[in-house]
Amino acid sequence: MGIIWTIIIGFVAGIIAKFIMPGSNEPSGFILTTILGIVGAFVATYLGQALGWYGAGEGAGLIGAVVGAIIVLAVWAMLSNRRSAV
Repeated sequence: MGIIWTIIIGFVAGIIAKFIMPGSNEPSGFILTTILGIVGAFVATYLGQALGWYGAGEGAGLIGAVVGAIIVLAVWAMLSNRRSAV
């Protein structure tokens, strides 16, 4: 149930992160925003477990997933800026 819960939280986190960091070179579309949030939730869960904030079976909550999605969104923006400069 942990992975399904992370996906659900990640979906909501992706939408929230998109509203927090709008921009011209961020991913657009429902599917890509959802994937962004899910990846962000997994990033937040992994980092939280590595830093000892979450236990082995625990996942990131909504706030942690939003922070993870914002991190993924910032990396996406940096990579797309680098790609457009080439």
